[in-house]
Amino acid sequence: MSGIGKGVTVASTGRILKDYGFRVSAVKIDPYLNVDAGTMNPTEHGEVFVTHDGMECDQDIGNYERFLDVSIPRVNYMTAGSVYRSVIEKERALAYGGKCVEVIPHVTDEIRERLIAAAQRNHADVLLVEIGGTVGESQNAVFLHAVRLMRQQFPGRVLCMLVSYFPIPAMVGEMKTKPTQNAVRDMQSAGVQPDIIIARSSVPLDDVRKRKVSVFCNVGPRDIISAPDIQSIYEVPVNFEKDKLGARILDKFHMRPRKADNAKWRALVRRIRNATEPVRIGIVGKYFGTGDFTLSDSYLSVIEAIKHAAWASGRKPDITWLNSESYEANPRAVGELEGYGGIIVPGGFGGRGVIGKLRAIRYVREHHVPYLGLCYGMQLATVEFARNVAGMRGAHTTELDPHTKYPVISTMAEQVVHIQEKNMGGTMRLGAYECHLAERSRSRALYDVGVIHERHRHRYELNNAYRQRLEDKGMLIAGVNPQRNLVEIIELPDHPFFIGTQFHPELQSRPLVPHPLFCGLIRAAIDRTR
Repeated sequence: MSGIGKGVTVASTGRILKDYGFRVSAVKIDPYLNVDAGTMNPTEHGEVFVTHDGMECDQDIGNYERFLDVSIPRVNYMTAGSVYRSVIEKERALAYGGKCVEVIPHVTDEIRERLIAAAQRNHADVLLVEIGGTVGESQNAVFLHAVRLMRQQFPGRVLCMLVSYFPIPAMVGEMKTKPTQNAVRDMQSAGVQPDIIIARSSVPLDDVRKRKVSVFCNVGPRDIISAPDIQSIYEVPVNFEKDKLGARILDKFHMRPRKADNAKWRALVRRIRNATEPVRIGIVGKYFGTGDFTLSDSYLSVIEAIKHAAWASGRKPDITWLNSESYEANPRAVGELEGYGGIIVPGGFGGRGVIGKLRAIRYVREHHVPYLGLCYGMQLATVEFARNVAGMRGAHTTELDPHTKYPVISTMAEQVVHIQEKNMGGTMRLGAYECHLAERSRSRALYDVGVIHERHRHRYELNNAYRQRLEDKGMLIAGVNPQRNLVEIIELPDHPFFIGTQFHPELQSRPLVPHPLFCGLIRAAIDRTR
């Protein structure tokens, strides 16, 4: 089922195989008819992750990058929409020679060729493929058929893993295996037999359940891997190896480990476990609520980047969700920001909650609370500074007020036509761009290099027409894209820590290599609370 941990399972399995010495990559398949993830609502689907080469994709690609410590290319993501569009385009170009185009074999062949291309593009010894959704759904049936056909075409080279939930109903008090039995039956009805079952539950599976699942699901007991709830997802590879997952996969592929070196990963897990003193960070956003529940996936990469930096400083991350709309209903509530070591305003779109974000930014600027603004958080920090420091009353972004007297944030030139024609899918400024850092900036000191490449996802930019006026009032332009003279980083030098980035640094943070800007925020937060 959704959210049970398929992406973390893929990422963790990849980490294990990488530590055995193999070149590993991972592909995410989304069964949606969307061509990519860029137009999906983050409250429903989670964050939109952006690859180095500019693909808007599912957040699981971020998990793969963080665990494998590699950059995943755009070829590693596909949706049902992108597959069908490609098949239709080929049919229109007579690529099928006048044949009747059908789901099998033409759509399944397209899926297979994309997977082969991903393996080749990444020079992978092992390619892990996650099929999104739930077994038995009509949306992913075509992908299961592709798996079945690939097993026929490549005997002994394709394995199937099922991630399944083993509930323990409170009123019963016993772990139930029937949902997994039904899931396996659904897989078998599509012609696919799982080779390994990942048993997700609140506790490890006991031998009684393993034997029962083995009998009814046609899977050996050694191929049923316990995946109990844990404190940190980064412990999952270590937990999987308790049941020797890596060895089971290699045995089935008739492969031998080239080396077995997971010392760095185990050291990370120890660091996470030993971090007990908290550092308190607040995230001021709006993509939290889904009914009566809070969906943290909307800002998944931000959350993970905070964790990476906190652990690197030996601290336990204490993250609080702060709904910007509450500061609109009750302006005095913004005073609660005083109790945090640092505040982040992440990316976003639209006008809902913006007044609350501007109030939060003004508070942390005036009260010297460490601040990191990401994309929209940088743009709104510019608006707030222009209004309340530079004397440009009513300054705004043209995204929200096209007729503002002071458009300090304006639409990028190439984006005007896209917006007018509602050509919104895959048309933003996407992917990695070069940024030169100012010599005496805090950002330069944190990165410890002069030129960086960071990932973007936006249609609006700081308007250079107001750049000098902002600088005259004390804003430092700390980073600039040299090709187009676009402002990438702003700073307030007289503040303990106030940085805004047009790009999304969280997308490149890794547990073994925390991002410098997040490390800087965490250190500033620690200094504030000493």
